[in-house]
Amino acid sequence: MATGLEIFLVPNKVIDGGVTGISIMLSHLTGMKLGIFLFLLNLPFVYLGYKQFGKTFAISTIYGIIMLSIFATFFHPIPPFTEDILLATIFGGIFLGIGVGLVIRNGGALDGTEVLSIVITKKVPFSVGEIVMFMNLFILSSAGFVYTWDRAMYSILAYVVAAKAIDIVVTGMEESKSVWIISDEATEIGDAINHRLGRGVTFLHGEGAFTGDDKKVIFCIITRLEESKLTTIVEEIDPSAFLAIADISEVRGGRFKKRNIH
Repeated sequence: MATGLEIFLVPNKVIDGGVTGISIMLSHLTGMKLGIFLFLLNLPFVYLGYKQFGKTFAISTIYGIIMLSIFATFFHPIPPFTEDILLATIFGGIFLGIGVGLVIRNGGALDGTEVLSIVITKKVPFSVGEIVMFMNLFILSSAGFVYTWDRAMYSILAYVVAAKAIDIVVTGMEESKSVWIISDEATEIGDAINHRLGRGVTFLHGEGAFTGDDKKVIFCIITRLEESKLTTIVEEIDPSAFLAIADISEVRGGRFKKRNIH
């Protein structure tokens, strides 16, 4: 992500969405290093993420943000690879998306707007994607006042390219995922998911077609930010468990709302 920002986008006055976009504009207006704003502005969202998703998510996120800030500062003196605005926009967006996608895929985040949007979506009738899009369109449009309007349009293009790159890396941008687990330790795994993730589980009774053995099947719904932690829980209790995770576009009814963990 630091490569996409400092080697391609920032030198050509193209911004990203979210907290990163605000940081780029503040860095331009004040003359202070981008890494400082990336770190400071994301801190409140790390705390929010800790309250919503737990300690593992918060540690992963703050580590990612610190590394991003350090490398952004380190790369700042390096001249841009290209001054062609279109090439810089496309390749900057690609590098940006790959970086963010890798972090999300492994259970963290590099921008506070995604954490904020997940919290907001519980209170308003909009999806996470819609809230993120609204916030980013407002931030990206602000580039027109800070730079020029053509730079604002290039920034929107960079955002679209980055979003597609994230989609490819994460393999699905949906917030929710369905999980099926078959294990001889199903009860223990179900209890761990309930207590450590705050997610309810449903036990289904199945039968092995070849052996005829009775099997207990766990079904639950999680967010993509919780996937890494759930996988760790299953591997800790039963490394040989059958685990299937699939993207779902919408969840309605039931008790999907995460309960608080104390």
